[in-house]
Amino acid sequence: MRNDSARGEAYCSYCGFVSSEKMIETGPEWRSFSSDEKDDKSRTGLPTSLAIHDMGLATIIGGENRDAAGRSLSGSMKSSIERMRTWDRRSQVRESTDRNLRQAFGELSRLSEKLAVSEAVTERAAYIYRKALEMSLVRGRSITMILAASLYAACRDREVPRTLKDLAAASNVKKKDIARSYRLLIKEMDLKMPVVDPARCVTRIASRAKVAEKTQRRALQILLKAGKERISAGKDPMGLSASAIYVACTLEGENITQRDIAEAAGVTEVTIRNRYKGLRLALGI
Repeated sequence: MRNDSARGEAYCSYCGFVSSEKMIETGPEWRSFSSDEKDDKSRTGLPTSLAIHDMGLATIIGGENRDAAGRSLSGSMKSSIERMRTWDRRSQVRESTDRNLRQAFGELSRLSEKLAVSEAVTERAAYIYRKALEMSLVRGRSITMILAASLYAACRDREVPRTLKDLAAASNVKKKDIARSYRLLIKEMDLKMPVVDPARCVTRIASRAKVAEKTQRRALQILLKAGKERISAGKDPMGLSASAIYVACTLEGENITQRDIAEAAGVTEVTIRNRYKGLRLALGI
């Protein structure tokens, strides 16, 4: 059997019998017409994304003042095209909802880059914010505040170790305001958040405090035992991880103070001392 890609048919090379027709072409959509397009292997445009106010579905008039043949446009045509670009931009944000989403997702892109979160977390945050906007939870509240709460909820949902303090520092919104908005989202949208595993916070704290790899492994072992003994329930993951690292430092003989670990974890020294005593008593260390 042979395939005729031009006709979309599969036929016998001996008798010419067509076994199937209207076959789907699975190759790339691009074709090279000139040397300039030879290296352009893109199949389509940008993928759709919830983190774009129009989800990436709107058409955009490009900024290059050239025609299809690559020739420069005349002066009168340039002014006409520029006017068309202006109306194209205006048509994309003609409603208040579109303007809200455009402003919010511009801020979301900045926060995501500043906090170094993955694209999956950003998409989840955009989904939560869109739902909050549909439920009129943004009305009468700051866009940045609700957006920061949505991003924090997305981090909790994807089990990414980012604290309220991190969100507050990145968004210039008070920690208590983000916490209040987060509780509002949880209550009104009925979100179910997983319990944060303290072991996910160990690497982050250890890298900031410049703790040795051997000490990190010891801290993970301590947290594993604490989980089996059920003494980690209800404890702040950051505080518990910081305390486990401090216990591991004392056992491995690494000279790092409580203050250094507390600053790396964003908790107080009192929290580390309290969790440190609890871990040593419960695990018999």
